[in-house]
This record gives sequence, structure tokens and C-alpha cells, in this order.
Amino acid sequence: MATEAVAIINSSPDTVELLRSVLQHAGFLVVCGYTFDIRDGRLDITAFVEQHRPRVIVYDIAPPYEANWRLFNHIRGLDVMRQIRFVITSVNPAHVEGLVGRDEHVYEVVERPLDLDRIVTAVKEAARARPTR
Repeated sequence: MATEAVAIINSSPDTVELLRSVLQHAGFLVVCGYTFDIRDGRLDITAFVEQHRPRVIVYDIAPPYEANWRLFNHIRGLDVMRQIRFVITSVNPAHVEGLVGRDEHVYEVVERPLDLDRIVTAVKEAARARPTR
């Protein structure tokens, strides 16, 4: 599994480091970017994905939820994302699911081991899944 790249896109450096640590421990090659850098044009997400070729992107939806959900949908719709699976996280998954509907599963990002284990399991499952688009 060490050859599988996973990208973390989040707005919190502390959360990025926490997720990086658990995903690296699970055997993934981890690359990271910040949501605000994408939004502000400092990170070209297409170039980032072409360079690192992640199999899975762990993408966090943070406040303001509606604006960040729109950004996520824009990113997810890019051609370069066709073969990539997403694991969506948030510190408030109930709010995000209420906003976008139950079709999307949102994993809670809290420092509890069970929550982190669920995210690692979701990434492992996504890495093994075949693309649906």
C-alpha cells in the first residue's frame, strides 16, 4: 500500500499533521494542500493532482460550509479528478450532511482514535475501489 498516494486537503495545519501521521502509519504516501490556498489561487489543484497522482483525496469541509461545499464540488468536477476517490471530513459532519443530503458520507475529524481509525478505513476502502466516473 506504500505506493498509493493520498492527498489531504484541509484548512487546519494541525489537522493536516494529525491525518498525515495516521495515514503514513497506515502505509500511504501522503501529500497535503490547504483549502484556502486553492481558493486564493496559491495552489493550482490541477497541477498538484497531476504531479502527485493521489488515488484518494481526504477533503475537509469547514466553515463557511456552503461556500466550501461549492468549492469542493467545483474541484471534484474537474477532469483531472475523474479517477480519484474522495473521503469527505468535517468537524461538524451532521451540519454538512444536512446541507448536502445523506448521499455523501462525512467523517468526523476529532482526535479520538476511533474517529481516526474510521477515516483510515475509509481511505483504504476508497484506494481499493474502482472509479465510478
